[in-house]
Amino acid sequence: METKTTEELNHEIKAATDIEDYLRENREHMLTVSLPRYLRELLAQKGLSRAQVVRGSLLDRAYVYQIFSGEKSPSRDKLIALAFGLGLTVDETQKMLKLSCNRELYVRDPRDVLILFALQQNKSLLETNESLYDHDFPVLGTPLS
Repeated sequence: METKTTEELNHEIKAATDIEDYLRENREHMLTVSLPRYLRELLAQKGLSRAQVVRGSLLDRAYVYQIFSGEKSPSRDKLIALAFGLGLTVDETQKMLKLSCNRELYVRDPRDVLILFALQQNKSLLETNESLYDHDFPVLGTPLS
């Protein structure tokens, strides 16, 4: 089944006359999974260990494990660092941010543009941080981010 865009869903809800019908017809397009479950699914899908994610995200090991277990609610920057550790696509990263109730990466925000470009180009977090630093933006995956 093809995923509907947010715009398509928005159009349909405006035209809906019965909310129950709308929900039933669009159940598979709703965000219903928890962040920890989504992260575990991505981990399995990508065939990675949590240790590999820790290395790629530059985050503290215990903290990453707490995110995966649901004990910690990470900041937006920590989740973006985690996205690099998991090797996520832009769409996977955006979904992760939505599930965590954080703002998605936005193409009108210059810092977000650098991050989006890095994700699209499969850059490492170190390469991304170099670009952020070169443009005078805060880097990701550090205790201060």
